[in-house]
Amino acid sequence: MPREVGRDDVVDAVHAQLLGLDPARAGDRGHVAAAVRHDHPLLPDAEVAAVATAVTARATGLGPLDRILVDQSVTEVMVNGIGPVWIERHGRLEVTDLHLGRAQVELLIERIVGPLGLRADRSSPIADARLPDGSRVNVVVPPLAVDGPCVTIRRFGTRAVRLDELCSTGVAALLTWAVRARANIMVSGGTGAGKTTLLNALGAMLPLGERLVTVEDTAELRLPGDHVVRLEARPATADGLGAVSIRQLVRNALRMRPDRILVGEVRGPEAVDMLWAMNTGHEGSLSTCHANSPLDALRRLEVMVLSAELDLPLLAVREQLAAALDLVVHVARLADGGRAIVAVGEVVDPPDGSSRLRPLADRDGLHHLPERPARAVGAPAPDPRWCR
Repeated sequence: MPREVGRDDVVDAVHAQLLGLDPARAGDRGHVAAAVRHDHPLLPDAEVAAVATAVTARATGLGPLDRILVDQSVTEVMVNGIGPVWIERHGRLEVTDLHLGRAQVELLIERIVGPLGLRADRSSPIADARLPDGSRVNVVVPPLAVDGPCVTIRRFGTRAVRLDELCSTGVAALLTWAVRARANIMVSGGTGAGKTTLLNALGAMLPLGERLVTVEDTAELRLPGDHVVRLEARPATADGLGAVSIRQLVRNALRMRPDRILVGEVRGPEAVDMLWAMNTGHEGSLSTCHANSPLDALRRLEVMVLSAELDLPLLAVREQLAAALDLVVHVARLADGGRAIVAVGEVVDPPDGSSRLRPLADRDGLHHLPERPARAVGAPAPDPRWCR
């Protein structure tokens, strides 16, 4: 390529030209290559191909990020304003050789939020969206993002993770029994610990033919079966209208004749509705919450229920938790970047009324069987051999 004309200059010129004539042509590699060859006949074939690739990337998909997203081992993509793009692969952060300018980041954001009818500007500086492949996207722009617009893409693997990949054989057997015995299960863990991955693995154990209703902020669950109804919360518009909360969806799910309700994550007053669902004929429901341990998950659930402002005394809240929940399963990110179930606790109701957990398992395996009976009529008892 002639030194006086840089590749970026050629890409900018050809992209602008094609957008002005026919925007559809900017995504057609053949038309782009022909335009490059017409305007720059002395460019080597390799440079023509490189420019054509760059122009079509701008016009389709997520532009320059597409070459990163084709790698299925990448689970997170982080754009931190102007500069290099970071990724997470196999649980570890890596910096890439891709550097984005402000104009590229702003175009990327518009391509993500525009088709969904969302905005990301000074009046609405935070946006959450979902890509066609199910990946979750969070956008933060100035003035909240001090160093420039930020984009975080949480991807989901194309391969479903089996339950026995996250725990020992005995723990997997216990959890499979618990799901089929219609135990109410809460999955706890930190950010990125694998809560949704575990919830999907537990969902794979659900009997076929049941009517499942899922409620999520961003639809991430991928459950088997031919009778799955997925509900997704909706944020408010830029005018502050049209919001539909998780709590509204949980209440509505109760009217949809579900056999089980799966809430992707409880984080506020919707915990009340989830507990009522578990206590009113919807046994076998599953959900997740952010917490540092199973006991911390119970404490957080208490606070969530109290935040519903129902004037319930703490003792009554703890009694409801003990009656509604059967197991709390804690998943964590390991030092090597993997994820694993590190604790399973059975919710008990001691005489003093305080919610407590009876430890059943840790990362080394299953040590005790649950004492609470199965909620499903006719379900067999847990097998003592699982503890071996």
